[in-house]
Amino acid sequence: MVTLMQHNNNLSTGHGSASDPSAAAGALSRAGHSAAAVVLGFILVLGFFCNFLVLLVFSRFPGLRTPVSLLLINISASDMFVCMFGTPLSFAASVRGRWLTGSYGCRWYGFSNALFGVVSLVSLSLLSYERYSVLLCSIQSDSSQYRRARLAVAASWLYSLVWTLPPLLGWSSYGPEGPGTTCSVQWHQRSAASRSYVGCLFVFCLLLPLLLMLFCYGRILLAVREVNRVNRSSAERKEGRILLMVVSMVTGYLLCWMPYGIVAMLSSFGRPGVVPPAASLVPSLLAKTSTVLNPVIYVLLNNQFSRCFLYMIRCSSEAPPTSGHLTPPSDTGVWPHPPDLPTEEQNTAPAMFTSRDQQPQRTDPVLMVDFQT
Repeated sequence: MVTLMQHNNNLSTGHGSASDPSAAAGALSRAGHSAAAVVLGFILVLGFFCNFLVLLVFSRFPGLRTPVSLLLINISASDMFVCMFGTPLSFAASVRGRWLTGSYGCRWYGFSNALFGVVSLVSLSLLSYERYSVLLCSIQSDSSQYRRARLAVAASWLYSLVWTLPPLLGWSSYGPEGPGTTCSVQWHQRSAASRSYVGCLFVFCLLLPLLLMLFCYGRILLAVREVNRVNRSSAERKEGRILLMVVSMVTGYLLCWMPYGIVAMLSSFGRPGVVPPAASLVPSLLAKTSTVLNPVIYVLLNNQFSRCFLYMIRCSSEAPPTSGHLTPPSDTGVWPHPPDLPTEEQNTAPAMFTSRDQQPQRTDPVLMVDFQT
């Protein structure tokens, strides 16, 4: 009788054991599993397509590969890995209404999604810092900017490994979450070690990247406003578009990740059962939508990237040229550069904001709201 009551309590709170990842599957109705499967299906298809498109365009146009764009490529790559190695497992589990790959598959899912997710979060914050340093700090050589960008990419993966390997080594653990069709860090465990890990993960992998983004983008907005006071030409339009871009970036970050972090903290430090399994599934789905929102907000809305994408589509839709009308190949070997596309040697010179009474040394694309340099 006691065993039966304990099992029913696990189902009602979504706290199935790590050895049985499907234990909490009964906490969600068949209609709920179907709805989750539909949402995950859309996220899987759109996330894979958008990130594949981003990586394809960057591969076709080397002139787009600025130091900042290396971080954008890193974000798209990590989101692509989520779509390849994580989302299909949770989609299949939602279709069947239970976890399908056992405890080892559950731990792999939890680790891989945490690893790629933290890489994406850290890269977003490093992206804001890179933009801030290029615009507001001293001019650096092209080689030093590229070297720093490559170090930032490597640091994002190393930092993520530092925070996602511990559950595999005994500091907390990976297991089922919510209704049992997804796996993550065991937020519900109430040991001192588990709570300390959840608290550190929230602070160092969610809160600090957010604060860095707010600081860097806030300084960029202030700098743009000061320049616009000197040069009133189309100032309001430029400042408004940059503000819209910044608000979109920060809002996307908060919408995708903050609910998940709050639910994790409530599950760890709140009273037992405060977060029902069905409710805990919603923040998990929101976190996965970052694989769709990131390429849209950070890349596809970029003017320069959009021109390259349209140019590529236009070229691919045209009939192949005859032997008498062949154009000389570009340096990519595949697509010629569209008009005015900067090369790798031309696109890294930053603008400097030295004082309120000085114009920037050049018209930087960020002031034209490309926000890509």
